Amino acid sequence: MKALIKQFKLQMLALGIIAVSCSTNPEITNHKQPEANFKLPKPSTTYSDSILRQTLDRELQLIELKKSQKGTVATAGMDIIKTNPKKVYVHYLPWFQSKGYDGYWGQHWTMANRNPDRFDANGHREVASYYNPLIGPYSSSDEYLQEYHFLLMKLCGIDGVIFDWYGSRDIHDYGLIKQATETFIPKLENVDLDFSIMYEDRVAYMEEGGVLINPLKRAKQDFRYINNVYFRSSNYMKVNGIKCISTFGPHYITKAQHWNKIHDIFPDNDKPYLLSLWGMKDALGEHFKGEFLWVAEDHLLAKDYYYNTYANTNVVTIDSAYPGFASYYADGGWSEGINEWVLPKYDGLTFIESLNASTSTTADFIQIITWNDFGEGTMIEPTTQFGFTYLQMLQEYTGVSYTEEDLAVCVRLYEARLKYRDNVTVMNLLDASYNYMKSLNIELVDVILQAIDRFYA
Repeated sequence: MKALIKQFKLQMLALGIIAVSCSTNPEITNHKQPEANFKLPKPSTTYSDSILRQTLDRELQLIELKKSQKGTVATAGMDIIKTNPKKVYVHYLPWFQSKGYDGYWGQHWTMANRNPDRFDANGHREVASYYNPLIGPYSSSDEYLQEYHFLLMKLCGIDGVIFDWYGSRDIHDYGLIKQATETFIPKLENVDLDFSIMYEDRVAYMEEGGVLINPLKRAKQDFRYINNVYFRSSNYMKVNGIKCISTFGPHYITKAQHWNKIHDIFPDNDKPYLLSLWGMKDALGEHFKGEFLWVAEDHLLAKDYYYNTYANTNVVTIDSAYPGFASYYADGGWSEGINEWVLPKYDGLTFIESLNASTSTTADFIQIITWNDFGEGTMIEPTTQFGFTYLQMLQEYTGVSYTEEDLAVCVRLYEARLKYRDNVTVMNLLDASYNYMKSLNIELVDVILQAIDRFYA
């Protein structure tokens, strides 16, 4: 029955006609941890030892041949065909650290009272969330984590990433966020994903060494950094041919004359659009060209109001799609940023509703909220609770042809990266597998991964 219900949801999503009222769904709305029961699907085809051995021998010969061909450069890009032309971007949090990679568990896995060195009853590490990453808690700076996330995104028809960014200073964990963001850019470019920055303007008011720096001066320095570092990438996101910088609010720098001075730091031939949270643009000056929606307690009513406000206007509109909302901050012992309201997931129906409401031609693009905010429970990244559910729904929406088995290959590739990190031969095979994934030869990657597990485990 569950399979039939799931198939019905996906069919209705593809037709764009699901309109289920979440308010009448009987799902429990408290913060209890959902049952962690998703199991990674096994490969649908198993191969004989002879075929696996032949595949390994051929790949190892190709690797040696390529080593002898000096100057050979791997082709960038990953050509995904979408039948839905609507652009889809994901809001991304580059703020995680793991003991295996960084030497410690970062605060976004621990908050004030969680310890990933402990395991729950399902055998998963204890993290500051009601959900567990399918691959376990990770480091944003790990290149193989980035590889895993971006391959998944491409196979779901995602066009780019909007990074939550906390300025250019090395205070609190903001320097780590900046560093991680910059390690993402080559990987993004390699698979041809676009990206942009969402600026948290409160960082301009943060003290440094006990001294409060002029916030306008600090914001100008941050935006100059964006111009000098991020705008250099040919993959920086554009709307109507113009680069965009979002601001989460702004809540602190709220005068038009201040934003005019910040905007002056950009050269005349490369002036970006500034985008604010909805309902704030008009107070911030001529350089704010549009607004973006965020997940709201009143859900579809907020979307209706947004579209009614900006229908038939020239304002850049960015709609939102989200699976739900359940902040862990109170349970995690954090006193700031607590939200008591909950928007239940309703087994995926909230996400379907928000996607369907985003199909309006008014919206310039959709921002998925979020890829991986585990602290607020808005992630669509695969978890042990819901597996690939949201990625499969997104695949239906964008009109790509890939399957749960294809997504599972991405997980297996990442797990092999961790397991064989110290084995040079296997890592060379996995490098080749990554390039095969980019060329969408996913079946060959499946064979190589099975061969590695057979002969190197």
